[in-house]
Amino acid sequence: MSEELQTAAAWLAEGRKVALGTVVKTWGSAPRPAGSQIAVRDDGAFTGSVSGGCIEGAIIEEALAAMKDGRTRNLEFGVSDEQAWAVGLACGGRIAIFVEPVQ
Repeated sequence: MSEELQTAAAWLAEGRKVALGTVVKTWGSAPRPAGSQIAVRDDGAFTGSVSGGCIEGAIIEEALAAMKDGRTRNLEFGVSDEQAWAVGLACGGRIAIFVEPVQ
C-alpha cells in the first residue's frame, strides 16, 4: 500500500474525513505520472503529490469541497486553458485528476 493510502487509512481510523486525488491521464509533458496520488484531510493537511505548484492547491480545494458534498470530481488542467496558466501549468502538457471523498 502506498504512503498516501496508508496515511489516508490512519486519518480515517482517527475519525477524520479524507479525499484522494489521483492522476488518471497525462498528455505531453506532465510533472507526475498517471497513478500518482494525493491524500487530503478535512483540515487541509495532505500527503503525496499529483502535480506540484498551484495545481496542488486547486486539487486540495476541490478535495475539501468533495468531503463536504460527497461528490467526485473529474478535473483537467492543460496549457491551452486559461486556468492552467493561473495554476502554474505552463509545461505544455495536460493532466486529468480524479478527486473522490473516501469513507
